[in-house]
Amino acid sequence: MDYQQKLAEKLTILNERGNGVLIRMNYIKKLCADPKLRPSILTDKAMEPAIKYINKKFPNIDFRGNIQHLTNIQRQKSEVLSATSSYYDSFMDVIEFRDHVYELLNTIDACQCFFDISVNFDFTKNYLDLIVTYTSVIITLSRIDDKKALVGMFNCAHEMTNGSSDPSYPRLGQMFVEYDHPWKKLTEEFGPHTRSVTTALLSLKMLYPRRNLPAEQWRSAQLLSLLSAPAAMLDPACCDTMACEYLSMEVMERWIIIGFLLCHSSLNSNQASQELWKMALRSGIYLTLTRGEVLNIHKVSEDLFDSIKGYSKRVADIKECREHAIVNSGAMHRERRHFLRGALKELFKVLEDEPGLLGPKALFVFMALSFSRDEVLWLVRHSENMPKIKTPEDYIDNQMAELLFHMEKLRGLMRKHIHVVQRYHVQYLAQYDALVLNDTIQNMYVCPEEESVLMTSFVSTLSALSIKQVENKEEFDFRALRLDWLRLQAYTSVNKAPLPLKDYPDLAKVMNMIQFHTRTVDSLEELLQESSDVSILCFYPRVFEKMFIQSSEEMTMKRYLMAFPTVCSHFHHCGHPLCPEEMDHMEKKSLRLCVTFLEQIAKQTSSVVLEICAEQRNLHDQLLPKHCAETISAARHRKQKKPVQKKGEVQKEKPGAESLRKDRTVATNVDKLHLMLTELCSSYSLCSDFIVFNHIVVPTEFLLSHLETRLSEIIVIMANYNQTTQEIARPSDLLAGIRAYTTNLHSLSSYINVDVTRLVKSVLLQQTQPLDSRGAQTVTTIYTNWFLESLLRQASNSLIVHCPTMQCFVSQATDNEPTFRAEEFSDISELQALAELLGPYGLKFLSENLMWHITSQVSELKKMVIENMDILVQMKNNFDKPEEMSNLKKRLTGGENVLKRMTIIGVILSFRSMAQSCLKDVTLSVFELASAAGLPCDIDPALVAAIGSMQTDNTSIDEEYKLSRLLLVYIAVSLPTLALDPNSYYSREHGGHNNNIHCLATAINQLAAAMFTIQDQNIEQQLKDFLLLASSTLLQLGQNVERVESKNRESVYLLLHMIVEESPFLSQDMLESCFPYVLLRNAYREVYRSFVVTLG
Repeated sequence: MDYQQKLAEKLTILNERGNGVLIRMNYIKKLCADPKLRPSILTDKAMEPAIKYINKKFPNIDFRGNIQHLTNIQRQKSEVLSATSSYYDSFMDVIEFRDHVYELLNTIDACQCFFDISVNFDFTKNYLDLIVTYTSVIITLSRIDDKKALVGMFNCAHEMTNGSSDPSYPRLGQMFVEYDHPWKKLTEEFGPHTRSVTTALLSLKMLYPRRNLPAEQWRSAQLLSLLSAPAAMLDPACCDTMACEYLSMEVMERWIIIGFLLCHSSLNSNQASQELWKMALRSGIYLTLTRGEVLNIHKVSEDLFDSIKGYSKRVADIKECREHAIVNSGAMHRERRHFLRGALKELFKVLEDEPGLLGPKALFVFMALSFSRDEVLWLVRHSENMPKIKTPEDYIDNQMAELLFHMEKLRGLMRKHIHVVQRYHVQYLAQYDALVLNDTIQNMYVCPEEESVLMTSFVSTLSALSIKQVENKEEFDFRALRLDWLRLQAYTSVNKAPLPLKDYPDLAKVMNMIQFHTRTVDSLEELLQESSDVSILCFYPRVFEKMFIQSSEEMTMKRYLMAFPTVCSHFHHCGHPLCPEEMDHMEKKSLRLCVTFLEQIAKQTSSVVLEICAEQRNLHDQLLPKHCAETISAARHRKQKKPVQKKGEVQKEKPGAESLRKDRTVATNVDKLHLMLTELCSSYSLCSDFIVFNHIVVPTEFLLSHLETRLSEIIVIMANYNQTTQEIARPSDLLAGIRAYTTNLHSLSSYINVDVTRLVKSVLLQQTQPLDSRGAQTVTTIYTNWFLESLLRQASNSLIVHCPTMQCFVSQATDNEPTFRAEEFSDISELQALAELLGPYGLKFLSENLMWHITSQVSELKKMVIENMDILVQMKNNFDKPEEMSNLKKRLTGGENVLKRMTIIGVILSFRSMAQSCLKDVTLSVFELASAAGLPCDIDPALVAAIGSMQTDNTSIDEEYKLSRLLLVYIAVSLPTLALDPNSYYSREHGGHNNNIHCLATAINQLAAAMFTIQDQNIEQQLKDFLLLASSTLLQLGQNVERVESKNRESVYLLLHMIVEESPFLSQDMLESCFPYVLLRNAYREVYRSFVVTLG
């Protein structure tokens, strides 16, 4: 008969089912309590009268007599039915679960089962778990405020749709009414089960006190220490109650508190029960029912016992225990956590050094994880519901990171060396456990057939194991063996069993040990999860985040911070198939927490890294050539009498003075930063990646992302651009700063495995674009704007002169103090630095902006040509008739404007040419490649492209060609007006004219080449015609007897020579054929004569 009861199978199935129902009830409670997630049917204002009526009349709702209250349900009956059916079915699951639990508990009572946690561990544990799970389901159900409304609305809609109530509704309604006061009803239900429950609970009287010891006793016993007994280090860690050693304290306390609440009569009749109960009451204030649902154990117990006669002494006991818990439990658990931090660290270090010890000492790992897990869970549930006490610091732990970190390290170590553990325990099972079990069976004086078959199968299964199975990486599965052991416990624990297990403690001992050993072989991950699951943190996000913040504020805890995001990888274990909807919420919450922690760690690390870089950049800045003037000046006057130092004047320190120390214990700011960096980078060593709900998380990528963002911002800040004052850092200074940063960033690789080269390349490549990945301005945009708005704008107004001799721009001396010196920003070294900063892409952007300005000028020039077209045509045809030309010239307007605009184009092209020439070692039709690489081209491809884009559908190629030719005529006939400008003076020092008209040579050559290339005309012929016309008009200057007009005639003559020199299409022979060389020679002699040579 006992074999037919299937107690083991029912206990296993009902516990699994009960957990699912409990999670489902908790989910419904949270859903109904959250305004954002609350079912729409409950928030609909039109439904309010119906909900009030149902709650008032429940469960006896009159569907016909008061139809006016239920009108809206009648209108939306199908919607109501579909919206409430899942909740109704979930509540029906509770009834079904309750029926099966009652049936099983009654069967167990009828069989008068024997329970002892140290003997039939699995049978007793499953029994107590079922009682607690059932109670938790009922308590959670009673806390759902909207349950009556949901069930009542479903039944109303069902009756309106089908004409009758749901058959299960009366039972469900009755259950809701009965459990309005759940504890009272539950105690009535469990009265008949008092003997069985008390027996099971009293089996904890040795185990629970032994586990519930203060940290001082743990310390004196050197708990979890492998070094306390070196001689026994290789001995296998085993005891009579293996599974009891890592059994959760919270689970035992739940059994004791809830068990004695349900079967409270034994508290008055049994002293042992009373002592066990009091000890559990003193350990804390709250117990977890499920997820974030807690039970205030003293309040619930006091409220229940207050309503029962004869329990005044128990109420007094509860009050005394509560005071004790409030005063002492916080400090006791704080000391336990303090002990465990050191113990876990030592255990990990020893096992990491000698992983072979993971075999014999596996139990120590699970005990360490279990003890630590218990303390984490205790602190979490008490921090969220902190009582009013004088010492709140006992409920705050700013070193929680260290405990979590060592737990993660131990878990990782077990996973890493799983084959070591398997190899050891397979040999243990085959060569020791099987033999001991066989001897135990042989010594039994009675062994019924069913039990004999089971035990024989145990021996044969274990004996067949071999080390080769581990070496071949075969999958092990001992679940059948463990279930058979649970069956055997059930068979041998009933009253009058042929083979009573209580009479064979040796069999129980060896089988409990075998069960542990098999679990280490085939379900190590499950064992780790059972002993170290802290997924409850997912349901206490506020406490979890607070713990992280507190730990991150402690310098010594920074190396352990990575434990917080990795703990998020536990959270997917707490889902259940009966409540799949919860998984989405848990996934979002877990990822949010994980990303928040990683972002904070990355933010701290990147801040420290970049602070160190900033310090090093400041030191590097002191060594730049611009800071050595004072030192050189002092060296020149070293032989002179040293001036007396003024009082209060601080002598300037030389670079390197920061390294001189009188006392090494005095830490500088850089020392502190390096220490902090070392601590933070150590946390990244925990793992290279981990999985959170099927998302692979790589912590270092968060760091690289933060560094990329911050470094981009810093580079722009270092450019020091002020749009109002037009101040900006010299390109060479910015480049030196970037180099200092990148050099120090590469040192990060010695702390942590990150690809700094990829980071730097990504940031610098973004800086060559107009906008970076965040849409912010880059140095390319900043320097392009500055050179256009400041340098070239002033060059257009002749405040800055292009100096071909020195290959730069030079500021002119003026009455007003210039905001910057052009030569400091435009010499070869600065433009080389600019080219390195901007790269080919950046210079392409700069070139495009320059070309836009050129095309603007060209469009204006075309307008002026069109305005004077008739005159220009006549001048072209009569250039060899001086009198006719003189009359036409008087009618021509805007000649100075044309030359001014052409000069601007020339200045822009000259600057572009200088910038392009600094670009090397870059590879992009052939002309574009060459130009992008900084190689000169006869015809500028960028200018061709820019002018080509100006073509419109309205103008034909022939018209454009005519305008281009007339533009050259316009320029040629306007050249003599330059002699009137006093600034048209040629400076030998600069190698150009003071009003930048020497840039006309560049403008005329490149503009003509570009325009005639587009129009597919002969460039050489057009430039010959221009040279002939220009020579003719300039020669007419010499016929003018008024000296005033021809003051700078010689300087203007030189323009012709410059045009020919710069042109790849013209030659000196062509020039000499139309302009006497003697005039050029005399012009050079004239301009050089006035130049005063000074000898230093």
